[in-house]
Amino acid sequence: MNIESVREYCLSKKAVTESFPFDDTSLVVKVMDKMFALIDLESANKIALKCDPVYALELRDKYNGIESAYHFNKKYWNQVFFDQDVDDKLIKDLIDHSYEEVLRKFTKKMRAEYDEL
Repeated sequence: MNIESVREYCLSKKAVTESFPFDDTSLVVKVMDKMFALIDLESANKIALKCDPVYALELRDKYNGIESAYHFNKKYWNQVFFDQDVDDKLIKDLIDHSYEEVLRKFTKKMRAEYDEL
């Protein structure tokens, strides 16, 4: 999977926006102002994604291309490399998982706003 395909897949999800709040090379992808992905445009070969803590550890043990995310809470965030042993389907599944993890943490008010969109 390449960086543009990853970006397009993230942006295809409901209520998603992108921005550069940190620097010119870290593309942050949010659902209703809550970050679920960070795409590294400088290296163009990885994405940081939120993950269930137990699942995060399982993934890190199984794949060379998944490790704890740099500059993030290592318990909840993985970085996934596009050019290693993680196939396109799994990358999409992990993007979906990250998105769902963020939705699960929505307040009732935020969830109602999301559902109305």
